[in-house]
Amino acid sequence: MYDIVYRNADVVDGTGSPRFKADVAISGDTISAVEASLDGAEARTTIEGSGRVLAPGFIDLHTHSDFNLLVDPRGESKIRQGVTTEVVGNCGGWAAPLRGEGLTVAREQLAQLGVSDKIAWSTMGEYLDLLEDQGVCMNVASLVGHGAIRAAVLGYENRKATASEMQAMKDHLHDALQSGSFGMSTGIYYAPGSYASTEELILLSEVVAQHNGMHATHIRDESDYSIGLMAAVGEVIDIAEQSGVSMQISHLKALGPAVWGRSSELLERIEGARDRGIEIGADQYPYVASGSSITGALIPRWAQVGGRKDMLDRIDDPCLRRNLVLDVEANLKRRGGAERLLIARYPPRSALEGKTLQEAATMMETSAAEAALRLLTRGDASFVSFVMQADDVDLIMKADWVAVASDGRAVATDGPLSAGHPHPRYFGTFPRVLGSYCRERSVLTLEEAVRKMTSLPADKLGLADRGRLQPGMAADLVLFNPETIVDRATFEKPQQYPMGIDSVLVNGQFVVTDGTHSNSRAGRILRRG
Repeated sequence: MYDIVYRNADVVDGTGSPRFKADVAISGDTISAVEASLDGAEARTTIEGSGRVLAPGFIDLHTHSDFNLLVDPRGESKIRQGVTTEVVGNCGGWAAPLRGEGLTVAREQLAQLGVSDKIAWSTMGEYLDLLEDQGVCMNVASLVGHGAIRAAVLGYENRKATASEMQAMKDHLHDALQSGSFGMSTGIYYAPGSYASTEELILLSEVVAQHNGMHATHIRDESDYSIGLMAAVGEVIDIAEQSGVSMQISHLKALGPAVWGRSSELLERIEGARDRGIEIGADQYPYVASGSSITGALIPRWAQVGGRKDMLDRIDDPCLRRNLVLDVEANLKRRGGAERLLIARYPPRSALEGKTLQEAATMMETSAAEAALRLLTRGDASFVSFVMQADDVDLIMKADWVAVASDGRAVATDGPLSAGHPHPRYFGTFPRVLGSYCRERSVLTLEEAVRKMTSLPADKLGLADRGRLQPGMAADLVLFNPETIVDRATFEKPQQYPMGIDSVLVNGQFVVTDGTHSNSRAGRILRRG
């Protein structure tokens, strides 16, 4: 007797192959049969799948749920999209290692989530063990952040690492990879990752390659902040070519007026490297708005040397403040102006959430640059930033090596993670692709979209037992109506769950059924190897 049988479903198996009608049987946590008919087979639970698509659970390759899942293990906004595996630790960290300035940053991030308890871990292995002991609703895979590693060894110093410091960073990286991390992430647009040289990144990538891991990177420049978009992609190609590591460009985009319309050139540059045998992929979210913060989007990196305390001292220095204001004004121009920055989260003054930086500046009776600095003195604000063009998003999405990923966090409409005015990608990324980009606009076929959400990220991570709907694979499954699946989260009202998803199965257990979360902690902590 099977535990679960889905009957008469349209199976989209994650490989990109055309859908086919089939019955699918589950035994325990494994797919045991995919047949044209399982008539006569007995099952404890039978699900009628007629008119529905049955697909592998979606793998969100780029998330920032590191601390969120500790606060609320339900993972509501992700599991309700059909996400059954969440990859944390992107853009340079911060889950582990936690030492020195890195520990300070982690405490600040947890405080924004309402957590003031002592942090009970310092290494990646301890972090993963803590998640495992607590339990989570979905599977979790981790990357170790280069930013966290560098902060643990050098703090926020803008200089080359010494030989002993380089070895210390390698030791942290080895430890995390041996503990089960699937690779390393870098955020070399952000401090302190931006202080690293290409040589440092190559040396660390060689360690990742030795462990058969991946290197996911928020590249040094997605616009014209420093070296420029094309040079930043060239740096990624150099790192991959010289280290032999499998590279992943995070949230590939053309950000800001300076690079709008250059997505074709961007894709050609990467595809040229791929044609030479260099292993480079990318991921993308289906929105014309990105997410960042005052510190990340507007504050120059020279002002962040030494960490937050030193940065605030520079803001208070009248001479340096004048230079800061000029740099912030230039960065606002790069992003199309303060009216394009929507404040998503600002705990010190929550009334500003949902307003643009320009509106906040008007309320404060000052300029947008001065408003940003004033806000920053009380705490960082996260932004939704309207910095992309739809044509660029469409063209990048069509590249067959670009996966779907949210760059979001697992949040909820209730409880401790319901505060703020988040980017709608937290709630709607995957249904948005299936509804808007597949059904309504035909940018992708449904089969290709599902491949970009399942087998493509699984192969990048090296997950041999997930990402495909085939016998012997893990029973992570999503049942949805292809005619009605839709994201409901908008920029005006982001905290809305999608529609059209009937059920979500994680390791053979129903976590979501007919819009109801079972509170099951069926997820597993996935460890490389």
